[in-house]
Amino acid sequence: MDRGLEKRYGLITAIALVVGIVIGSGVFFKAEKILVATQGNLTLGILAWLLGGLIMIVCAYTFAVMATKYEKVNGIVDYAEAEVGKTYGYYVGWFMAIIYYPSLTGVLSWVTARYTCVLFGWEIVGPQAMVLTMFYMVMAFGLNTLAPIISGKFAVSTTVIKLIPLYLMAIVGTIFGLKNGMLIENFTQVAAPLAPEGGGVAHPLLVALVATSFAYEGWIIATSINAELKDAKKNLPRALVGGTVIIVLTYILYYVGLAGAVENSVMMAGGEQGARMAFSNILSNVAGTGVMVLIVISCMGTTNGLMLACTRGLYAVAARNEGPRPDILGNVDKMVKMPVNAAVAGLMLCATWMTYFYGANLTDPWFGKFSFDISELPIITVYALYLPIFINMMRKEKDLKGFQRFVAPLLAICGSGFMVYAAIFAHGEKVISYLIVFAVIMVIGVLVKKTPEKYKLKD
Repeated sequence: MDRGLEKRYGLITAIALVVGIVIGSGVFFKAEKILVATQGNLTLGILAWLLGGLIMIVCAYTFAVMATKYEKVNGIVDYAEAEVGKTYGYYVGWFMAIIYYPSLTGVLSWVTARYTCVLFGWEIVGPQAMVLTMFYMVMAFGLNTLAPIISGKFAVSTTVIKLIPLYLMAIVGTIFGLKNGMLIENFTQVAAPLAPEGGGVAHPLLVALVATSFAYEGWIIATSINAELKDAKKNLPRALVGGTVIIVLTYILYYVGLAGAVENSVMMAGGEQGARMAFSNILSNVAGTGVMVLIVISCMGTTNGLMLACTRGLYAVAARNEGPRPDILGNVDKMVKMPVNAAVAGLMLCATWMTYFYGANLTDPWFGKFSFDISELPIITVYALYLPIFINMMRKEKDLKGFQRFVAPLLAICGSGFMVYAAIFAHGEKVISYLIVFAVIMVIGVLVKKTPEKYKLKD
């Protein structure tokens, strides 16, 4: 065994990871939620997609500026360490490795299994779904651990595949809607005025922004490969900015295309069925099945991208000689050039969080008040953890120009604050339960932070 990861990925792979991790299955069904939130107002919905996307882009741009200067192991940990300090970097890395990466990976493994079950007519929480969940999880683990180069190529190919139906709908749906007048009608008529969530207190645009905030989450995970990215100080910033811009354009164009293919009222009432009907209207009746196949492939690509980060999470901590057993978790296997031990630990964490997700959300709750949606609530802490990084960037980075040093971080602080608010607004008292679990895990991180000398990696 030795130390250090191989430079194996290029710019295209990095962009594919940014796009592929964010664009999963939800894009096919988010239109209904946005339309309901905006009371059938298509223009307001597009504004929500745009504003939510701008939050993502400005945060990604701010990290992209840091990426031009810092490159070690796992981008977000590098930036936290550089701007706030080594101790803070450790806690960010611990949170990412123990909570953020594995919880999302475990849930997306089930989501992939869920749509596979829909395709074959099986129960989405039945034994078939659980077996498929483990299959997809282990498959992604094997691909990333034993064949990381193939994993990168898989990320690129699945991203291209998932973009095909989205841009097909964007182009053909828009043309279809302009020819038959449906697009103009959907833009000029409110389908069905509805009371906004929150008992009429929240503005429809705010409710829609909350919905889009979850649709845009996950892009930061792509920074986990900076140690394996060729010319990372140039290519990672390009991937972050370019990838997030592609995501925003894709969401908005797809949303407009749907409006040309199906009535707003149908989309608001149907969700998944509305999307299927839209594809059937512009293609054929077999399009529904074809779309489900593409959704499964899309989910597989997202799961692969998340597992890529998960298999490297604990390595990013151990490579700094911190956390539990760096001598084991921080070594790289000579044959596959991967931190296999850390990857196995990551897989175990994925399975643990998936078991929790099943008990908390897919059956009668096992955990009482501590049953919450682990796929969404970590947004609160991940964006809260960004805030000290952005603040210290303004204080320390004196060589940067005014926009990069002050304007971009200030906008990123505002955007991150909104993301925290959005998660609290959406989940209410469940936030308290999550924060208790988060605090316990971070206390464990404190206890295992200092590594005995005999367990440290040797140069």
